[in-house]
This record gives sequence, structure tokens and C-alpha cells, in this order.
Amino acid sequence: MPRHPNEALFEGEPPLPVIPACEHFAGTESRIQKAFERQQELGGVFDITMDLEDGAPTGEERAHAEMTARMQNDPGNRFNMAGVRIHDYTHDHWRADVDIVVGEAGDRVAYLTVPKCTDAHQGAEMIEYIRERALRAGARREIPVHILIETHGALRHAWELAALPTVQVLDFGLMDFVSGHHGAIPASAMRSPGQFDHALIRRAKAEVVAAALAHGVVPAHNVTLELRDPEVIYGDARRAREEFGFVRQWSIYPAQIEPITRAMSPEAPEVELGEAIMLKAFEADWGPIQHEGDLHDRATYRYYWEALQRARLMNIPLSEEAERTFFGGDAASA
Repeated sequence: MPRHPNEALFEGEPPLPVIPACEHFAGTESRIQKAFERQQELGGVFDITMDLEDGAPTGEERAHAEMTARMQNDPGNRFNMAGVRIHDYTHDHWRADVDIVVGEAGDRVAYLTVPKCTDAHQGAEMIEYIRERALRAGARREIPVHILIETHGALRHAWELAALPTVQVLDFGLMDFVSGHHGAIPASAMRSPGQFDHALIRRAKAEVVAAALAHGVVPAHNVTLELRDPEVIYGDARRAREEFGFVRQWSIYPAQIEPITRAMSPEAPEVELGEAIMLKAFEADWGPIQHEGDLHDRATYRYYWEALQRARLMNIPLSEEAERTFFGGDAASA
């Protein structure tokens, strides 16, 4: 029987993690609860990031971290698709954030996001602390880490940061990146079209994506300041996806979730083509094939296999044959 694509297509290189294309930030208990409700309504197509960095009032960091740990263990967290953004390396409370969240919810927290790294040594130290704390807590898996590229130092070390163990996502933080240029980049570059047209920002986004993808890490795009107009939100996410290669984007308002998810999802014609090519390739045991006059080989198969996985994660229906062949029975368990 032909091998499953996870076995056959990624020998010697890491496949890109298949995770939701939208990451929604929530910083208070009520907003986290509403996000859980929305996540259930949409069938688990987006992640939730509980925010300790910007969400915690000064002096109440411990109480806020304890709240997020409690929410991780709440029955509303049905999908276990919620992470936590901790404080940055220079903040006195970042270790306590890890102790509380990992110590109380290490098996349920989907990931930890590390903001404002200025070099790879900081990222490495924080990752090692997270790994050690997870072991002490008896967590049954390594907790993925997301690293925010929002400083000059982090951008300079993006390739080293992407290569660190357990890193799953490189996030680009536009607002802090712009403000870190001390007025050299105008405020207009914090929103479209400036955020896609300014040379320094284009360079930074391209570098983050290149570093992430070279290491099998997901590149995630920054927030869109437009909160309500779905076409503007969709357009920003689509430009991020098509022009720069981002496959994930932040949401900071509930109305942003649907257009971001739609913009980042594979479109129906691509899914149908991918199904046809993958099924034919499976029958050929991953040798070269012809489909509608075009030649396809493993490079094509890797592309369409990841597209099919993303489509399924976004609740885009696949054919019964594709479901049975790749996601059910003996093939899916390979």
C-alpha cells in the first residue's frame, strides 16, 4: 500500500505545522469567555491568545496569570486551542508567568508567545526555562513557543530565533517595530497601504517569512487596525498571504476573525485540484504523474498536501475519497 504523505513527502525536512490561520487576542476574562464561545460557534477554526503582556494591569500580574491558567482549565476551552502571551525578558514577572500557566495548565496551554526578544540568547533562555518548568509540572508534551519579531535585534537574529527548539511560529509585531524607528517610519505605515508599501517594513516582513519557512516555522502577520470593515480586513490578510507568504494573522476584534480566516484559507478550485492530484499521486506511490496536461512530482505534492490539511482545519469540506484515503483508516494512522 502506498505510504501516507506525511511519511513519503517530508523525508529530511520539517513539514510546516498545520495550525489555524487566525490567532485572536483576548486580555480579560470576559473577552476570553466570549472568544471561547465564538470558537465553538465556528468549529475551532481559530486560536485564542490570552494576553498577559498588554492585558495585565500594573501590579496585578500574578492575579492575571492565575486567571489565564484558570481559563485554560475552563470547560469552555473545548478545543485546547488557546495560548498565552507572557511578559518579555526584561520584565520581572516573565518567569512567574511561566510558573503559573505551565504549572497549573501545562497539558492544556496550546503555546506560549514570547514578546520583544532582542537577540537569540534571550529566546533560548526563555525556551529552556519553559521546557524545564513543563518537565517539573509533569506536562506530557513539549509546549510550542511563538516568538515575536518586533525589535531591531529580533529582526537581525530572526534566522537564529526560528532555529531554536520548540519554536512553532514567528510573529511580526508591526506597531512596536514602527515605534522602534523613532519617527523614521511614519505613523501611516501602521495601517494599509503603508504597512505593505514602506521599504523598511516590506524588508522586515519578507525576512521574517523567509526565516520562518526555512526552518519549518509558521510566519504570522501583524494586526490590522481596521476593526469592522470586513473587506479592508480581508484585503490586508490577503495581501499578507499572497505578497509576503504569511499563512497566519492576528485578530484583535471579533469581527476580524471571519475575514482573516477566509483570506488565509485555500480557495475551492485549489482544494479540488489538490484532491485530484494527491489521489492520483497516491495511486502512483508518489512517483511523477500527469494531470490535465501538466507534470507533477513531490514538490507539487508537498504543496497540495499542506493545502488540503489547511482546508480541512478551516472546515472546508473535502471529497469522501480524499477523507477516506488521507484522513481515515489505515492511511491516516500511518
